[in-house]
Amino acid sequence: LFLNRGNMNQDDLKNLTIENARDLLDSHQISSLELTEAYLERIENTESDVNSFVTVSKETARNDAKNADVLINSGSQNLLTGIPLQLKDNLCTSGIRTTCSSKMLENFIPPYDAFVAEKLKKQGAVLLGKGNLDEFAMGSSTENSAFQSTKNPFDITRVPGGSSGGPAASVSASQCLFSLGSDTGGSIRQPASLCGVVGLKPTYGRVSRYGLIAFASSLDQIGPITHTVKDSAMVLNNIAGFDSKDSTSLNVPVPNYLDKIDHGIKGFKIGVPKEYFQKGIDPGVEKIIRDSLKVLEDLGAEISEISLPLTSYALAVYYIIAPSEASANLTRYDGVKYGFNYSNAENMWEGIEKTRQFGFGDEVKRRILLGTYALSSGYYDAFYLKAQKVRTLIRKEFEDAFQSYDVLAMPTSPSTAFKLNEKMNDPMQMYLNDIFTIPANIAGIPSISIPAGMNNGLPVGLQMMAGALQEEKLFQTSYAFEQATDWHKIKPDI
Repeated sequence: LFLNRGNMNQDDLKNLTIENARDLLDSHQISSLELTEAYLERIENTESDVNSFVTVSKETARNDAKNADVLINSGSQNLLTGIPLQLKDNLCTSGIRTTCSSKMLENFIPPYDAFVAEKLKKQGAVLLGKGNLDEFAMGSSTENSAFQSTKNPFDITRVPGGSSGGPAASVSASQCLFSLGSDTGGSIRQPASLCGVVGLKPTYGRVSRYGLIAFASSLDQIGPITHTVKDSAMVLNNIAGFDSKDSTSLNVPVPNYLDKIDHGIKGFKIGVPKEYFQKGIDPGVEKIIRDSLKVLEDLGAEISEISLPLTSYALAVYYIIAPSEASANLTRYDGVKYGFNYSNAENMWEGIEKTRQFGFGDEVKRRILLGTYALSSGYYDAFYLKAQKVRTLIRKEFEDAFQSYDVLAMPTSPSTAFKLNEKMNDPMQMYLNDIFTIPANIAGIPSISIPAGMNNGLPVGLQMMAGALQEEKLFQTSYAFEQATDWHKIKPDI
């Protein structure tokens, strides 16, 4: 790689991972500034097709890279020093616009960094810019952005998934080495599956949510999107940890996720919930997942079919709890304190009403209405309280399953990437895209999606779940599968 310094071609970037970029930087075969310039050029050459960025922060990236080179030259680097990345645009960045892909926050520049942004900055990582998303992270296709629709790098007539469609597409298109997204009901894993990359949702509380603009506070979790499983472990090593500014942050030790990653899975017990293979799943997707299970079995794992009957209620539970929490969280956008303001109102109440009418998109307004209804007098017990009770039962069902199994395996998404505008007028069909990913958020457990095959030229993701704080088992299983297959090496021709 990069034998001609300063003359890095795009094929070099397509084959680059954090792991081998680290080697190149540490051996001084390349500088962080040279690497950053190569990615900025790559973004310039591909962004008109992909639309993954809301903001490209060129000068910030160059300054970050220069600072990283100083650290590397002094021997003070860590795993992510000098590594170019993108952040989903619902993670606050001091001095850089943070929009949530909403007109409501179109010109909002935070005065502080999110916990993860600050951590990465201190470690010398290089911020290339902010990734597009469904407005306020509400959607499964990144078509609900107020600014643009992100395209799938494998086929630009199709969606990248959502809501972290920008981050998944940017990694898939080799516009950055990794990205951070947020996952409320599958928003890291589903786009990772559709874009052929690795997406991890850590245990709830494992990564601080401070500075993540809230959608549903009891479900949101930040996680990495990367090219490989080892890269994912490297990033989690550097963003996990306790944060006193987040009341839900877990004050428990963070293991080195690389320690056991290559230990193999001989004797691992893997459960396959039959509820994830019922009608509605694309036959091509199901075949790829079944073939993947055979690979895991050949690697020494014991595969057993199990039943998780309560997970069939997860979708209904999610679409009561998440909109309810969104309804409460989004009351702060009233045009008074910050963000979009409708300035032609005759009085305060009209100003608040019009600000929300014109500042929010259709999907955000739909979910606010759903949540407000579920929380309203006379309906709270029937909807929200009952959903929380069922949530407890679903969590218990998973806890019981992990008494007997190391991990559970299933599809990430019931289909491959669908066409742009195909489901925009059918909210129910759009919501069903998250049917396999939502249960992990409801239960608060870690889950990962890894490339597992191609169906008619489009990526398919294998999803695995583990018990709370058992990310090591996910990495171990995923890495074993990845090393036995070549699906993670397939890159889009863009």
